[in-house]
Amino acid sequence: MNYDEIIKKLYSLENKEKIAFKKAKFAINANKSLGIYHKDLKEIAKEIGINSSLAMKLYDSGIYEAKILSAKIFDVKDLSEELFDKYTNDFENWEICDSFCMGLFVKNKYALKKIKEYKTSDKEFVKRSAFTMMAAYGFSNKNESNVIFEEFLEYIYEECKEKEDNRVYVKKAVNWALRNIGKRNKDLNKKAITIALKISLIKTKTSYWISSNALKEIQNKDLHFLDYPRSKYRV
Repeated sequence: MNYDEIIKKLYSLENKEKIAFKKAKFAINANKSLGIYHKDLKEIAKEIGINSSLAMKLYDSGIYEAKILSAKIFDVKDLSEELFDKYTNDFENWEICDSFCMGLFVKNKYALKKIKEYKTSDKEFVKRSAFTMMAAYGFSNKNESNVIFEEFLEYIYEECKEKEDNRVYVKKAVNWALRNIGKRNKDLNKKAITIALKISLIKTKTSYWISSNALKEIQNKDLHFLDYPRSKYRV
């Protein structure tokens, strides 16, 4: 499919009821949304195949679902640092943030650099992107050493210690990252539990929620570190 055919296809799937449902159920507010679910976008992406130039053009259309579709057909090697920043600063909700971070960003060579940059951002979804990448990094980098994830744990502790950021999509991403690191292997599980316990001593409402919620999951004695299920999206 070419650009015009894809845009026509997207408009043929427009559903205002789905827009309202996503807004009410998942707090997804998006400009120029057509109300198309991910499963339908995945099917379109399969038909298109990997095509970075088309992905960039679709993103620049401004159509919300075209932006999400672009992340699914972008060749990660073609994602420049400039585009990395452009897309991240354009995020308007958790759905598009997580779609890019999990499906594209964590596979890119700039991922670690951008995690460091974005983790202190004042913009909610830029900051969320840093911790979402931490949460998803292990899925796309299965052979990465523990050192990287130990560094992520320090970022998580620093985030909780420095100030109380109670913005819902930031704190949930911080919690998500802590839980996923704690489920990666036995050594990281111990380190994540230690960090979670340190966070619990900070005595703020947000840090307490992050630590207590994470501990419920990473202190589970039935965790199977060699084959634990891939986490689903965590709002």
